[in-house]
Amino acid sequence: MINNRHGGGGHSALMVNAPSERVIFDPAGTFYHPHLPERNDVHFGMSDAAVDFYIDYHARVSWHVVEQTVQVSPEVATLALAKVQAYGAVPKAMCARSISDILRSLPGFEAAPHTMSPKKLMNWFGELQGVTEQKFYDDSPDDNGRLVQAPPLLLAHGGA
Repeated sequence: MINNRHGGGGHSALMVNAPSERVIFDPAGTFYHPHLPERNDVHFGMSDAAVDFYIDYHARVSWHVVEQTVQVSPEVATLALAKVQAYGAVPKAMCARSISDILRSLPGFEAAPHTMSPKKLMNWFGELQGVTEQKFYDDSPDDNGRLVQAPPLLLAHGGA
């Protein structure tokens, strides 16, 4: 999440699309949805609709979301899933640090910077071969408390 006023990084998260399931590791995050199980900052059941809701939760007048994607082998994705589940809950302000720790332990990502800066981590990741990037902007107000009363999501099994 990038601040629209000064361009600084505010938060990092890691989505893992493993063969068995898709999760978002939202270390030290505030995201919540009553129909998405969460344990130790790992959110399960991340269907396309759930991912859209996650992005909408974070994108607002003062922040935009930068989604960076890179394809990895099923084995690396399965290992990443195990690492995010084993990492444990993350204290405030340690989001980028926890993600850089996980990335550094995965084949192909060993050069990830050991950093607490979401923007530094984003910039490094963006330089990897094959990374695609998409930005999401929203003019909704900063108070996203209205999203706590989240609608139910269609949680598809399998391909979503």
